Amino acid sequence: MKITAVHEGVVPISSSIRNAWIDFSSMDCSIVAVVSDVMRDGEPVVGYGFNSNGRYSAGEILRRRIIPRLLEADPEALLAEDGQLDPTRAWDFMMNNEKPGGHGERSVAVGVVDMALFDLAAKIAGQPLYRWLSDRYGDGRPDDEVFVYAAGGYYAPGKTLRDLQDEMKGFLDQGYRVVKMKIGGADLTEDLKRIEAVLDVLDGDGSRLAVDVNGRFDLATALEYGKAIEPYGLFWYEEVGDPLDYQLNATLCEHYRGPVATGENLFSLQDARNLIRYGGLRPDRDYIQVDPALSYGLTEYLRVQDMLKQHGWSSRRCIPHGGHQFSLHIAAALKLGGNESYPGEFQPTGGFADGAVVENSYVGLTETPGIGFESKAAFYEVLRALHS
Repeated sequence: MKITAVHEGVVPISSSIRNAWIDFSSMDCSIVAVVSDVMRDGEPVVGYGFNSNGRYSAGEILRRRIIPRLLEADPEALLAEDGQLDPTRAWDFMMNNEKPGGHGERSVAVGVVDMALFDLAAKIAGQPLYRWLSDRYGDGRPDDEVFVYAAGGYYAPGKTLRDLQDEMKGFLDQGYRVVKMKIGGADLTEDLKRIEAVLDVLDGDGSRLAVDVNGRFDLATALEYGKAIEPYGLFWYEEVGDPLDYQLNATLCEHYRGPVATGENLFSLQDARNLIRYGGLRPDRDYIQVDPALSYGLTEYLRVQDMLKQHGWSSRRCIPHGGHQFSLHIAAALKLGGNESYPGEFQPTGGFADGAVVENSYVGLTETPGIGFESKAAFYEVLRALHS
């Protein structure tokens, strides 16, 4: 097996929504197609990758550093003992001559190609990615379905409380039982009104509602909000302060008794390990949200999982950020606690297969070889155009 070409491009995923930190008016993401010399039905087998929402495209890094290094690697060095493609062996080549630290857009670029390599490897093997992963990195018995929650509740121009409620009702109608909304982009009084409006839709059941601050709060505000929302018994209180302010997170966990979730903006094993060491998270109730597509790919995410296990954490406490098919396969294969879902945003990259059905906040996976982008028609059309 040999990689014959790697094509790179950009797809817009922009919208008028905003969270407590940013708006998405100019959001885009990188896409890649890794072409192999393996032929099926007269065409080469191609692996596809992209980066999750929240980080912009990383084309300059891909073009100048990551892709050339991959293409320069000895093809034999990318193969496992059985002669099949081993995506984890490509990681060292892509990271060759890179200094440690500085885990930011570089991790996004590596993650895009890493995803495509895993897609390619599973396709060559003729297996859906979750089964391929479970056989190699799990126990060979992947989950048949995955818990998913619907993420939305963004701020938007002219959006009313009734609009927010209608959005959440729409998620429930689609089969979701647990939903998430943004807070921190307004003052406490207004955000409490927004929370209570959504709770009305959920029959007052706070355990079905998660709130997400997107890292906006300082410690005083984090504690103020925490005191105000704790009586609601929410599903979780997410990314309350800066991702690297472990002391803030630790202090919050000392005072807020409900579940806390964080980690979507930690992009390396080292940063995730520091969160576990110093962030005060409690393995009996809190959640880790590291996004494999943004954090140097699944290769690095497997290292994060090993680290968490060494520190006494169950894989079920991990629910990745991202809301896409790649992390859905990973969640099923590694028996994670679930996966995020964006039913109405970040198209065409976000979301699951076109025919996916959510029932009581659980969704199954396709049996399409690889990640299954071929079962997501609008996105697959974009991916095919990249190398045709």
